[in-house]
Amino acid sequence: MYGRKKEISYLNELYSHNTFEFLIMYGRRRVGKTTLLQEFSKHTNTIFFPAREKNDALNLEDFSKSIQLHFEHSFIASFKSWENAFSYIGNKVQDRTAIVIDEFPYIIAENPSVKSILQHAIDHDFKNKNIFLILCGSSISIMENEIMGRKSPLHDRQTATLEVKPFDYFDSSIFFPNYSNIDKLLAYGILGGIPRYLEAFDPTKSIKENIAYKIIRNGAYLYEEPNNLLKAELRETNIYNSILSAIASGKNRIINISDYIHEDRTKVSKYLTTLQTLRLVEKRVPCGESEKSKKSIYVIKDNFLKFWFRYSFTDNTYYEILGAKEAADEIMEDISNYMGDTFEGICKEYLIRQAKKRNLPFIPYHIGKWWGTNPFIKAQDDVDVLALDKSQTKAIFMECKFTSNPMPLEEYQDLVNATKAFHRVKEKYLYFVSKSGFTKPVVRQAALDHAKLLNIDDLFDGFDPN
Repeated sequence: MYGRKKEISYLNELYSHNTFEFLIMYGRRRVGKTTLLQEFSKHTNTIFFPAREKNDALNLEDFSKSIQLHFEHSFIASFKSWENAFSYIGNKVQDRTAIVIDEFPYIIAENPSVKSILQHAIDHDFKNKNIFLILCGSSISIMENEIMGRKSPLHDRQTATLEVKPFDYFDSSIFFPNYSNIDKLLAYGILGGIPRYLEAFDPTKSIKENIAYKIIRNGAYLYEEPNNLLKAELRETNIYNSILSAIASGKNRIINISDYIHEDRTKVSKYLTTLQTLRLVEKRVPCGESEKSKKSIYVIKDNFLKFWFRYSFTDNTYYEILGAKEAADEIMEDISNYMGDTFEGICKEYLIRQAKKRNLPFIPYHIGKWWGTNPFIKAQDDVDVLALDKSQTKAIFMECKFTSNPMPLEEYQDLVNATKAFHRVKEKYLYFVSKSGFTKPVVRQAALDHAKLLNIDDLFDGFDPN
């Protein structure tokens, strides 16, 4: 299993305790939760039960089989109720035992009372036993509201929570050990950090070949994946598709999205909230400003959805006429433009990694993109990545370029000018990241300013595929 060392370590730490532990684990679909739990189960005394979209009686029967085979090594008969099943576990457990129920939302969708039944079992049968209970689910809204929420019978019963998140660019690169560092970033920019998507690419084929035959070609897993993902999570997918298409085309404010898809702003706002809950869309405000800022925008958080909706594969008969190979050729001609915003996100992830290693001049309290009015140039301005300390008196200003030409002095000076919009900042640090290097004037000026010049290889400093 690639990555997830921290998550496995955390599960093993909870398992090592000799007291009752109850972990609620969740994360968006395809992020690798089941694989993580299966890996944990290999080396522990674990009952692993994957719930299915079945009726209550069949899920109970399957659960009965799992626990009876574990304790009795044979299946006798299904328990008459979930109360009986949980009571049986409480009576049988002696040595440390992990009880994993994967996709718990499928169970409570058919029988919501299981939440109350489990709460009673925890309070009366489990809490004094050597049990490590794990409830896992892909429906983030259900896990957060119906299981951990204040109105849930299970509220505050958990002893730990774990949201399994997508890999960053660094961990995603492990899937492509033979790619150049530039191609590793392209693969991440196209697929994001979802393990199932990363596994869909063939690491022995080029980026262009993978786009052609793993995404564009009708019948490929990734060809219909965004549609399948949205259908599994949502109703009225046509509206969600329209919103995502609008954002992918650059309409990132509610008013612009609303006008573009001809829907009421209040309705669009509600749908955007749902997409945020699913971790598919992210609301952004200029770095350092309040979440209530009127400058807020919406971006597609998932790289693959952003890529897919930018080129609208399944709706675009143009690509069907071109054919997969020529369509991939055309997309590769545009890939640097596509990678612009994505590369800024990669550079942000780089700064976060460096901060964790204590390799930055300070620990950032705010980090993200900034945009707004710059009184020095008397115009709108932006900073690709801005990192501020808690007092907002120290800042890292970062310019990120994924272009085919070395960064010219004009772009260097643009960032220097942008720093002048921040009067409160006393300590200013300049960082420049360029895929194609820097012109000689930039190198000379950076030496005078003590600015940091980084290339693509610097982003992978310390990378060990093993």
